[in-house]
Amino acid sequence: MTTTMVGLKDLANAIRALSMDAVEAAQSGHPGMPMGMADAATVLFGEFLTFDPDAPDWPDRDRFVLSAGHGSMLLYSILHLTGYPEMTLEQLKNFRQLGSITAGHPEYGHAPGIETTTGPLGQGLANAVGMAIAERKLAARFGGDLVDHRTYVVAGDGCLMEGVSQEAIALAGHLRLNKLIVLWDDNGISIDGPVSLSDSTDQRARFEASGWATFAADGHDAASVRAALKKAQASDKPVMIAVKSTIGYGAPTKAGTAGAHGAPLGGGEIAEARKALDWPHPPFEIPDDVRGAWREFGRRGRGVRAAWEQRLAASAHKDAFAQAHVAAPSAALRQALADVAAAAAADKPALATRAASGKVLDAVAPVAPELLGGSADLTGSNNTQAKSTEVITADDFSGGYLHYGVREHGMASAMNGMALHGGIIPFGGTFLVFSDYSRPAIRLAALMGIRVVHVMTHDSIGLGEDGPTHQPVEHLASLRAIPNLTVFRPADMVETAESWALALARTDGPSVIALSRQKTPPLRGDAKQNLSAGGAYELLAAEGGDAQVTLIGTGTELALAVEARATLKDHGVRARVVSAPCLDLFLARPQAEQDAVLGAAPRVVVEAAVAQGWHGVLRPGDAFIGMTGFGASAPAADLYPHFGITAAQVAEQARALVGET
Repeated sequence: MTTTMVGLKDLANAIRALSMDAVEAAQSGHPGMPMGMADAATVLFGEFLTFDPDAPDWPDRDRFVLSAGHGSMLLYSILHLTGYPEMTLEQLKNFRQLGSITAGHPEYGHAPGIETTTGPLGQGLANAVGMAIAERKLAARFGGDLVDHRTYVVAGDGCLMEGVSQEAIALAGHLRLNKLIVLWDDNGISIDGPVSLSDSTDQRARFEASGWATFAADGHDAASVRAALKKAQASDKPVMIAVKSTIGYGAPTKAGTAGAHGAPLGGGEIAEARKALDWPHPPFEIPDDVRGAWREFGRRGRGVRAAWEQRLAASAHKDAFAQAHVAAPSAALRQALADVAAAAAADKPALATRAASGKVLDAVAPVAPELLGGSADLTGSNNTQAKSTEVITADDFSGGYLHYGVREHGMASAMNGMALHGGIIPFGGTFLVFSDYSRPAIRLAALMGIRVVHVMTHDSIGLGEDGPTHQPVEHLASLRAIPNLTVFRPADMVETAESWALALARTDGPSVIALSRQKTPPLRGDAKQNLSAGGAYELLAAEGGDAQVTLIGTGTELALAVEARATLKDHGVRARVVSAPCLDLFLARPQAEQDAVLGAAPRVVVEAAVAQGWHGVLRPGDAFIGMTGFGASAPAADLYPHFGITAAQVAEQARALVGET
C-alpha cells in the first residue's frame, strides 16, 4: 500500500485508537497527549525522521526523544505500526502490566526505538541536547559522510516548566546545535487544569532569547507541520516548533480539558470518539491498508542506511569509528591507566586526589579520543581538563572539553544523552555537595544502565573555609543509596587511577569518583593488581599476631587509620587497616569474601561523612568516627579535630573496643 491510498488523518487516527484502547485496557495512563500529537507525529515519522526498524541501533539514524514520557503510547503505537518486531500488538494490549516492554513511561533497554528513559519531565529534552552534542562531536571527528543526523524531541508544557529545561536550552543555543529540533506540544493543559493556572511564559520568546529559532504550526494541519519542519531543517540554530494541539483530540467531551490528560477516557467517551474520528474498527484492530502505509514509512530509511553502510566500509575512519562504538575501553586506554597507576606506586606523590585525577586524565586523554569531559564552571577546581584537550566551541567541535557553565543538572542530563547516543564516554565535574543538583539525572543513568562518570571533588569538611553550604556530609550516603550507581572514594593516586579504570570499564551503569581538595599521603606502593576492584582490601596487616581490631577508612581518612595503627602498636594493640574505596563493589561480593576482608575482630570505620550506608560493615558494638551533623567554616586543619575525626580518636575508640585503656 502507498500513503496516497490512505489519508494522513487515518494514519494519525491509528495512533489515537491504539492509545485510547491501551490506556483503557490498563485502566491507567495518559491518552490525551498521544491523541493531540498524533497528526504531527505522523508527518514527522512519515516524511522527515530517518530510521530503520530492521536496524534500530544504526549509528547515523535520527534520534527521536519523547520528553513528555507520560504520552508513551504515542511512541509505542508508532514503533508497532512502523514494524519494530518487538513491539507487538500483544505488548500494546499489556500496556503498563508487569513484564511487558510497554512501561508507563518509556524505558531505555525495554525495546528498540526507545532512545532514552523519560517521564521525569524535562529530562528527555536535556538528554536530546547531549545527543545533539555527540552528533556534532562525532561529525567533527569522522566527517559528515559518517555522521549526519538530527535529534527530534516532543516536549510538553511540563518539560518546559522544569528548571532543567532552561539549563538545556541555554546550552544548546550557546553551542548552536542546529540539528536539534523540538516540537513543543502546545496544548495549554496540565494535570491541574489550564496551564494558565501556573504559567504565563512566552515560550517562543524564551527560546529565542536563548539562541534558538522558533516557528509555529497547527498541530492538526499536516501542511502546517510539514512547512515548519522544512524550515527547521534549514536553520543554523536549534529550533523549537510551537505545535498548537488539542489534548485528547477527537474525544467529544474531554478534548481540550484536563480530563483527557492523566486517566482513561472511559468506554462511552471512546465509543463517541471513534464516531467523531470516523474510526469504526474494534479495539486494537488496524485495517490492512493503514498498517501497510505505516510499514511503508518504516521501510523508508532502508536505502539511506544501506548507503551509509557502504560509505563506512570504504572509509579510512572505519576502524576508529567501530572502536568508538565498542563498549569496552580500548587496549590503549587500558594500558595508559595501568601505566599511570604503576608510576604512582613507584613515585609515591602526595597529592589531593582531585589533582591525582587530573594527572590520570593527562595520561589517558591522548589515547582516548572518545572521552568528552567538562565541568559546571569549576574546571580549575575539578581538574577535569587534560593538558592535551582543547575546548569545544560553537564553531569548532574538534576539542574534547565542554564548559557547561553553572548547570549541574543540565550537564548530568546532557551526559546521559551522549552516553545513549554512543561513540562518546562522557565525564563531568562539580563539587560533591552539588550532586544534589545532578541527582535526578544520575538516578536515571543508573536506571538505564549507561556509562557516565561524575567527577565530584571537595568531598568532605576537608574543603575548609567555604563552610557547611559546600561541605558534603550526607552526600556519599545518598549516592550510595541509588541502585546501580558505583561510588568511589580513593585515598591516594594509585586508588584514583584504579577508580578511573573501573569507572571507564563499567558499561552497565554510572559512577561517581569523590575526590579531595586537601593533600593525602601515598599509601599504596604496589599497583600490579587493581585492588580497588574488590571494593575493599587489606592495606596493612596486623603485626605480631592476629588482629585485635580492624581499622577501615576511605579517601583522606584512610591515612588517619594508618596513623592510628602505628599509635596502637605503641600501646601493644595489634591493628590491621582495610581500605574501602568503593563500598558498593564491596557489599556486592559474597558474604564469605566480605568476611575474609573484614575479619572477625572489632571494627572501627573512619569517614568524614554520616554513618548511613555502613550498616553492611558495622556490627553491634563496632565504632564509626565521622559526622553527625553539618560542618563549619574554618580551615580543614581545625575542622577535623573540632569534629573528632583524628588518628588519636580512631586509636582511642579501637582501644576501648579491645578493652585497653
